Amino acid sequence: MVSADQTPANQGNALVADKVGMVFNQGTSKEVVAFNEISFELHVGEILAIVGPSGCGKSTLFNVIAGLLTPTSGAVYVDGTVVSGAEGHVGYMLQKDLLLPWRSVLDNVMLGLEVQGHDTQKAKSTAMDLIRTYGLAGFENAKPKSLSGGMRQRVAFMRTLALDPKVVLLDEPFSALDFQTRLILQADVKRIIRSRGKSAILVTHDIGEAISMADRVLVLSNRPGSVKSIHTIDLGHDDGDEVSLRRSPKFNEYFDNIWHDLDIQIAAMT
Repeated sequence: MVSADQTPANQGNALVADKVGMVFNQGTSKEVVAFNEISFELHVGEILAIVGPSGCGKSTLFNVIAGLLTPTSGAVYVDGTVVSGAEGHVGYMLQKDLLLPWRSVLDNVMLGLEVQGHDTQKAKSTAMDLIRTYGLAGFENAKPKSLSGGMRQRVAFMRTLALDPKVVLLDEPFSALDFQTRLILQADVKRIIRSRGKSAILVTHDIGEAISMADRVLVLSNRPGSVKSIHTIDLGHDDGDEVSLRRSPKFNEYFDNIWHDLDIQIAAMT
């Protein structure tokens, strides 16, 4: 393992995973190896998508990157600091918005800042700036139950951005939305990440989502997971039009290549 002052995170990378492994029930008869020696870099200002077969360890890897789990081997660095000690460096947005139903939109966006002990007025100002900038002006006093699914996820994303993390982690954040709303929110989230100069990792089952949102797509193998391939995505333009991106011949080429690398065995129906 490299030391913090040697890690490539100090060489133009926002995050580095260095030979990360995760074993559950290690040394017992019930030992399960989730993944082995996973190494990759997240470049500054980049969106990296991670895809893989079901059960390959994507969610576990996400939790390790987020600092919620400690790997059994290797380490994850953000800005040269091991994630477990890099408080505030990583923010994450999950599949469920987890908004507090009794709090308003404004209060939900402020939540993380309040937990961290920020000045209330400064937290409110930060939250209101995000609400106005990203399309929810007029809804700051609304409760979550009155919002659509897309609006709720937008609030959850603003709550993440309010903490100003160096790296944003997105764990299937659009999976519960209808297809039209999903496309719109994908374009919005990508635009916001770009405009704020953030680096992001997207964990998804949706190959099309990975291709349309990411600069690179990392493919994990079947469990125990390992890095099978990394695809650089260049669709020639990035104007936020998700439909146009998916019509590109190169989009279909990327899809076919990534699908082939996933090596998913589909049982013949009889």
